[in-house]
Amino acid sequence: MIKIFPVEAIRKADAYTIENEPISSIDLMERAASSCIDWLDTRLFLDKPVFYIYCGPGNNGGDGLAIARMLTDKGYTVHIAVPGESTEYSTDARLNLERLKEKGIATSGYDEALKWTPASEDVAIDALFGSGLSRSVGGNYKELIVGFNRLNCIKIAIDIPSGLFADKAISKGDAVVKADYTLSFQFPKLAFFFPENDEYIGEWSILPIGLDESFIESEPSTHYFLDKYSIHKLLRPRNKFSHKGTFGHALLISGSLGKMGAAILSSRAGLRSGCGLLSAHVPRCGYEIMQVSVPEAMISIDKEHDSCSGIPDLSPYSAIGAGPGMGQSKEAGNCIKLLLQEAKVPLVLDADAINILADQKTWQAFIPAGTILTPHPKEFERLAGRTSSWSDRLQLLKEYCIKQKVYIILKGSYSIVCTPAGHCYFNSTGNPGMATAGSGDTLTGIILGLLAQQYTPGDACLLGMYLHGLAGDLAKDKTGKEALLASDIVDSIGAAYLDLHDYWE
Repeated sequence: MIKIFPVEAIRKADAYTIENEPISSIDLMERAASSCIDWLDTRLFLDKPVFYIYCGPGNNGGDGLAIARMLTDKGYTVHIAVPGESTEYSTDARLNLERLKEKGIATSGYDEALKWTPASEDVAIDALFGSGLSRSVGGNYKELIVGFNRLNCIKIAIDIPSGLFADKAISKGDAVVKADYTLSFQFPKLAFFFPENDEYIGEWSILPIGLDESFIESEPSTHYFLDKYSIHKLLRPRNKFSHKGTFGHALLISGSLGKMGAAILSSRAGLRSGCGLLSAHVPRCGYEIMQVSVPEAMISIDKEHDSCSGIPDLSPYSAIGAGPGMGQSKEAGNCIKLLLQEAKVPLVLDADAINILADQKTWQAFIPAGTILTPHPKEFERLAGRTSSWSDRLQLLKEYCIKQKVYIILKGSYSIVCTPAGHCYFNSTGNPGMATAGSGDTLTGIILGLLAQQYTPGDACLLGMYLHGLAGDLAKDKTGKEALLASDIVDSIGAAYLDLHDYWE
């Protein structure tokens, strides 16, 4: 998995590489610029576009100046905007400016750049400010960013869109470049994972620039971006002489009158995820529905007709899930309360189980340590409190998991697993087509099935979240985003497993 470092650690990685490779800082900048040129060569299939490059006075501007020189050497027409001569440049930015002058490459001032009118097939490159920005952009730079955003051409940000802070969400009124593509050096920035920032970042790519691997390995981080290799390593091989008892017996408490579809989807996903046995505890109204729809599941029938009100004997089960389609009736609340009191095996709680806990704040103290909760953002807000931004929400998520000693999968575009240690893992699979009714129920089933197979709660979260998103991606390839259904996700779980098993380092 890929570490997501804060700005301070990125600076340390640069400094360590410069000292220990060893390599000069200007040559490291040259390496970064070369990576951008390689990306442009492979991604922009255009017939000699004209480039318009906006350079600031710091090292991000130095990257832009080096890119401008390399593009000119390749025969492109390049317009370069730089601050005035009296501006205090960083050492490496000044050196790259001198290299342009030595080659006779002309530059323009910012006033002239405000008059540029690129054609739609041309490319504007933002190299004004990098990840080290410490305050909101104002003055002439703000005017320049506003002008840049008005351009009707392809827009690319180097390392991070200028005006955006690397470790938090955008604040109202901030001037930030709106890029179509962002080329981030070596690591993704935490800011890339906040919904408020999405329209500014566009499609982002990580460009390796050869920072020291031993430093990256040893430097601690609390944020990670999941990759296929790290998830592949979590998969457990199946022994030739395994039997259904080997892979656990899951209990799913779910469903209510009019909401039995959630129980069906979650049950089917649990079975598809590989547990040996699954019993579904449902209200009486769901008995025949479940028997017909999920013949592989065993059915435990609650005494109430419309809603689950109690729990069966829990001793046969190796993992328990609750919440999908349960409703929030008094009876359902009683069911969740009993479950918290009696459960001795791993738990996953979703949907109405979370809403019940949000309603009954004092019950949260009795959630067993190691329990997994899978809320969407609004459910988490009800559970833990309201925040004004996603960076604040991430901080609250960590604090809640540490305090309650639980795992949370906060569902979204980059679903987040947060551990009881406050470490956060951002998912790399999934797509907007999965924003559909029942999608979360399938995730609950997958997590439950993995817990039943004796995956640890942490591994069940990571593997389950990734597998769920991958199944959604494979389903999307067949249906498109608009037509994707939760049942399509369930039907693609097997293909997702095959895809993971076929991975080779």
